This record gives sequence, C-alpha cells and structure tokens, in this order.
Amino acid sequence: MTTALQSSPRRSNARPLQDASLLNGPMLLFRSIRGLRTNRSLLWLACVPIALSGLGLFNLAVHAADATGITLNAQGLANNLWLLIATILVIFMNAGFAMVEAGMCRQKNAVNILAKNLLVFTLAVSAYWFIGYHLMYTGEWIIPGILKSPGFFFDPTVTDPEGLVPSIDFLFQAAFAGTAATIVSGVVAERIKFGEFVIFSLILTAFIYPIAGSWQWNFPDEAGVGGGWLARLGFIDFAGSTIVHSVGAWAGLVGAALLGPRIGKFVDGKPQALPGHNMAIATLGALILWIGWYGFNPGSVLALDQTVPYVAVTTTLAAAGGGIAATILSQLTSGKPDLTMIINGILAGLVSITAGCDGVSMWAAWVIGFIGGLIVVFSVSFVDGLGIDDPVGAVSVHGSCGIWGTLAVGFFNADYGLFTGHGFSQIGVQLIGAIAYAAFIIISCWILWSFIGSLFGGIRVSEEEEIKGLDIGEHGMEAYPDFASN
Repeated sequence: MTTALQSSPRRSNARPLQDASLLNGPMLLFRSIRGLRTNRSLLWLACVPIALSGLGLFNLAVHAADATGITLNAQGLANNLWLLIATILVIFMNAGFAMVEAGMCRQKNAVNILAKNLLVFTLAVSAYWFIGYHLMYTGEWIIPGILKSPGFFFDPTVTDPEGLVPSIDFLFQAAFAGTAATIVSGVVAERIKFGEFVIFSLILTAFIYPIAGSWQWNFPDEAGVGGGWLARLGFIDFAGSTIVHSVGAWAGLVGAALLGPRIGKFVDGKPQALPGHNMAIATLGALILWIGWYGFNPGSVLALDQTVPYVAVTTTLAAAGGGIAATILSQLTSGKPDLTMIINGILAGLVSITAGCDGVSMWAAWVIGFIGGLIVVFSVSFVDGLGIDDPVGAVSVHGSCGIWGTLAVGFFNADYGLFTGHGFSQIGVQLIGAIAYAAFIIISCWILWSFIGSLFGGIRVSEEEEIKGLDIGEHGMEAYPDFASN
C-alpha cells in the first residue's frame, strides 16, 4: 500500500501552454481555468463582452439625455446640495429604525429585524426607481387626481437652472418611500416570514405608496388645473404625517391583525410584557431618528431658504414636548418613568409636527408635540386592548400620532387654523384626507397580505420557529453568539 498522493493522469493529447501556437494559446488558457473547461462555460463567457457593450450603450444614452447644456446657478446649486444632505439624513433614519426595533424586541429575533430593515431600503429604492416614482409624479393622469399611468424609471434631464436636479429629487422621494416600508417592519416583528415580507415591501413601494402620495404631492398649477384630488381640495401634509407615517402604520396594522399576536403576548385576554433585549441601542436609535428628522422635515422645503431653520426649530420643539408629555404620563400611570414611553414620546412628537412644521408658530409646535406624547401612551394601551400585538408601538407612534398631526394643521396653521381665526373648514379637509388614506391603505393592504398568504401558505412562521427564534429559523445565525440566551 502506498500513501503517496498520485497526480491525475493527463489526457494523451494535452499540450503544455508554452508550446501552443498563437491561435491555440487563448483557448488552452481558458480551458486551464477551473470552471471554464466545457463548451457551455465558454459560451457564457462569450456573453460578457456583449453585456458590457450593452451597458456601454446604455451609459452613452444616459449621458446624452443629461447633455442639456444647462448650468445650475448659485441658488440652484445651494438648493440641490441641501436636498442631497437632507436625503442622506433621511436614509440614515434606517439605522435608527433598525436600532429601535431590534432593541425593543427579543434577542432571538435581532438578526431578523436588522436584516429586514437593511434589505427593505434596497427593495424600496429599486421598486420606486423602476416604477414608483413615475407612478407618483411624472405619469399622465388616467383617472384625474386619483391614478397616474404606469411607466418605468425617471427622466434625469436638467431643465431648470434654479430647480431641483431630477436625480436628487428622486433620491429624496425614494428615501421617503423606504421610510413607509420600514415602519411596517416594526409592527409585524418577531413572527412574519422573511420572504413574504420582502414581497409585500416591493409591492407597497412600487404601487400602493406612490398612488397614495400622488393624491397630495402633485400640486395644481396657478389656474387650479391638474394635481391630486386631495391637493386640489386643500389638504395639507407638508412632510408626510399621513402620507408616509400613517400609510406605513396602517399597512403594518393590517399585517399584524392577520398574523395574530406573538406567543405569550396575551394570557386569558390580558396583554403581557415581552421586554426588549437592549434598551441602549433602542435609545441610540431614537436619537438617530431625531437627527434624521432634520432631513425629513426641513428637507421637504425642497430649497435652501429661511424656512429651513424655522422648520428645524418647530421639529425640535415638538420632539421635546412629546418626550416630556410621555414621561409625565407614564410616571402617573405606572408609578415610574418608562424608557420605552420616553422613546416613543419623542418619536410621537416628531410624527405629530411633520404635517404642519412649516406653518405653525413655535409655541404651537411644542403643544402639538406634547399632545402627541400623551396620545401615544394611551394609544399603546388601546391597541393592546384590541388584541393586536405591536411589539414596538409603531401603530401608535406613526398611525395615531400621524392622524393627530394631520388634524393639528386644521387647529394651529397660521393661515388656515381654527385657533388662528380661520374657522373649522380646514379641520374638515384634514379629516377627509386622513380617513381617505386610512381606508385606501387598509383595504389595499388587506387584499395584498391575504393574497401573499394564500400564495405561500400563510405569512407567519411556524410555532416551533417562533419559539426558537427567527434568527436561527430564517437566517441560520444569532446576533450574540457568545452570550447565553435566556
């Protein structure tokens, strides 16, 4: 018996590469590479230059479309630079959402939550780039004010030396679409299948959110022609208390209702606490979201002027008011200040001011945030009382406070508000808008969640997988492999 390793015998007709001719050398070189020894592999390799040529032609076409000869003036450059910075801040909010959701949920599901938050933005940008932006803004109205024609991509051509570069505008709007989808993740956390959530997020950002947004953020011209039906009605939602936050909350609420509560959340009909595993990163996430909101609200000015710092101040005051109110109320109701309520109170204030941050006084901004902080504490208990399991309180923060922020415009807006001497009419318009969005999202998402569930045998993981944790069941890894699990 021999233990020597025997080399594979060469084929009798094989020739060394150094002896090959110029004609045979390239083929021998390719065949010497592992994986390129079959004709089929070489056929796939031959497709590479064809694909590169196609990409080159596409690149030339894009540059040809951009070659308008228009140069932005100083104001245009400032506007676009500010919007780019604001976009980066809004995108950074994804880190905040991930930290808040992961920290407020259990250790065994941390990887799943982080993966969803990271992937959902890639899905949102892709779907919104492919069809959503066109459906929301640039398409022609099929049903005036309600539905635009579907189409693909967007035109990057610069036509206005003082206006927004279309590419910058797309990035900003795509970040908003991603925010709406990310809100859903928190509501359905710890029991939803990963793949089914991916499919839902794609359709939400490609179709449902753009249709909803087109109703308000397509404004009529000076003659009152065109625009979305809510914009023509006079509905005001400056940065998306309803269009972004409530849309995400209602979409998640429907999913949570269909999923049912997590195992152990309700015992004999009474809600039980399922504490989050890391309040440090949840607190960090709240601060990241607060910082990101300076892109969300001031960025919605879509220009760099005196309105930007004013909106930043009203946003800050509302967050402060919300945090204070939630702290006081949690102290009164539970006997101790609850950190989760402080976090959600700050976020409630931010959501509440988002609709009217440009048109209310500073004292009104603080009051709006303070009321939002009170609402979120009561809303969390109310949602629990309905038997709906919302692990992070996202329905209360983004849904309940989104409605309040939308209605608050009718009370406090300097030009249209009841408390500024302009009657009840704007409150009615705001109420119509809030109800219309809730009805559209609840109905459309109920259909979508149900369809996905029927197609894939349900949207909830198995009981065994839920008990073991979605990190292992869905991803095959743990967030803290060196720490013992409880």
